[in-house]
Amino acid sequence: MPTLPPHATDAPLPYVERLEPRPLAQVDLVVVHCTELPDLATAREYGERVLYPSGTGNSGHYYIDRDGSVVRYVPEDRIAHHVRGHNPRAVGIELVNRGRWPHWLDSRHQAMDEPYPEAQVRALVALLRALAATLPALRFIAGHEDLDREQVPATDDPALLVPRKRDPGPLFPWERVLAEVPLRRLPL
Repeated sequence: MPTLPPHATDAPLPYVERLEPRPLAQVDLVVVHCTELPDLATAREYGERVLYPSGTGNSGHYYIDRDGSVVRYVPEDRIAHHVRGHNPRAVGIELVNRGRWPHWLDSRHQAMDEPYPEAQVRALVALLRALAATLPALRFIAGHEDLDREQVPATDDPALLVPRKRDPGPLFPWERVLAEVPLRRLPL
């Protein structure tokens, strides 16, 4: 199992051993998400839900709470289910942020207006630096919204289309984060 960054705690999901293993040399991407849930406890509940025949569910590798605490749910040498089409090469980092919760796909509730607290951004930068120092191929970073651009019918009016994913959203401080870490945005 990869070494845990010094400022993180380990809390593996119950099904972590069922997730497909991978060589760390294939990890070249970090995907930044926000949980779009009210708190870390709810995010944990969602992460523990078994959704696939393999006995696994959807989860990022790391979760960063609003106070800057960092928890690893899935070690980097396992493929977590966090972004369609990129999981084998990516580490998923989830920032606790309510996003569009609880009306994710309602056309009237698409604003993502919760700012990311300073402690959370500092913890993210520290985690990204630690990952870049320990994962030999890590070069790129992207937001979930960069990689999943699917539009889906709105729950309040199926004639309207809304983004399936918008995270980390318009208030995420991309410029600051990119200035402080040795990663660059994934060319799309």
